[in-house]
Amino acid sequence: MIVLFILVVLLAALVAAFVYRLTVLRRGGTATILRVLPAETGIGWRHGIIRYGEESLVFFKLSSLRPGPDQRIWRQGIELGERRSPRDTEYDIMTDEIVVVGVRDGDRSFEFALDHGALTAFLSWVESRPSGRSVRGRPTGLTD
Repeated sequence: MIVLFILVVLLAALVAAFVYRLTVLRRGGTATILRVLPAETGIGWRHGIIRYGEESLVFFKLSSLRPGPDQRIWRQGIELGERRSPRDTEYDIMTDEIVVVGVRDGDRSFEFALDHGALTAFLSWVESRPSGRSVRGRPTGLTD
């Protein structure tokens, strides 16, 4: 009886995690395919959505039950790499409309596969980041 109760509780927790993740994904974002580098050609791609924030981009894998984002890339640290078309077996999950762009964030490297509209939004988000020298908010020591 206790084993059955434990199984029911675990199943309820799994269903709750699934419903929560589905709710998070349905809030919107930009469809993308991402892979962490280094990876062999055509291997390691994960479907998901990205959301742009003021300081970071977050990636949610479609096949994950993790409560938070699966990857977080900081806006100030992003370095853009080469752009290319899909290669070889990548056409199994991508079309000619897709552009693959390399992204570096510190010591981590990624590739994003985005359609032209999503690529334009991504590049706009990166290029509109504030300068690293800018100071946000009110300088200290000033009073009303």
